[in-house]
Amino acid sequence: MRRGSIPLRENDMPILMNLEGKVALVTGASRGLGRAIALALGQAGAAVAVTDLLIEDAEYDAKALSEYSILAGHFSQSGEVKTLQTVQEIQAMGSKSVAMKLDVTVHEEIKRVVQAIEVQLGPIDILVNNAAVMDNLGKFDEQKLERWERDLKVNLTGAYNCSKAVWSSMVHKGWGRIINISSVAALMGASLQPSYGATKAGLIGLSKSLAIEAGRYGITVNTVCPGFIATEAVKLYDERMTERIAKRTALKRLGRPEEVAQVVAFLVSDAASYITGAVIPVTGGIDLLTL
Repeated sequence: MRRGSIPLRENDMPILMNLEGKVALVTGASRGLGRAIALALGQAGAAVAVTDLLIEDAEYDAKALSEYSILAGHFSQSGEVKTLQTVQEIQAMGSKSVAMKLDVTVHEEIKRVVQAIEVQLGPIDILVNNAAVMDNLGKFDEQKLERWERDLKVNLTGAYNCSKAVWSSMVHKGWGRIINISSVAALMGASLQPSYGATKAGLIGLSKSLAIEAGRYGITVNTVCPGFIATEAVKLYDERMTERIAKRTALKRLGRPEEVAQVVAFLVSDAASYITGAVIPVTGGIDLLTL
């Protein structure tokens, strides 16, 4: 398959999304949606900075990492971290790519990473804010303030931090694309996950507010709201639960990460140059009333 084409499904005609000459930064890209998005952008010809808190060859304090995020602790020991592998796959497609450790809550680290990307790949044209935590589960009266604040810091303020770091460069160039990866939880609420639902809804407000200001500079800002997608994290759910979820969707299945990634690739391309401030559900219809 030639670079610049992204298949919808096997045997479908490809949609051409040419991103050659563009530089993309994807956060939370070691696995799941972030990895699929990074691969889709690389396939379309973009140079891609694949960033994550986790990188294969890095050393971690497993206990501290697990206390910060149960899922991060789990995946750091699972062999499913694929930050460097994603870079290698993008390079094999013929696109440039680098891997960098990035904590979206640390301003100085974001600044260093953005500067390094500019040196190695060029100024950032595309930002995909995907990094998030989703392991704060429990009844409301059992919720802890420090977990609420952590979720705000990562899921919402992290997107603010990264957007702020690339904003002036995009304004100067008169072109840019910012995609915030929200969730169907922003549209429907999230049972036993008040902080996740609230922060993901906050991303919609952030996107719409930035879109109003960004338009005059040739920058578009959009939100993608995935439903239940068969990522490594979702696969940790009880099988009976995922079966119930699948039955609730209009399409009667979980989504594939590539199906979200293709929407992102479209939104950052010139084919979507007149779309901004939009909220795009990629949910299989779970947000519809299905009987």
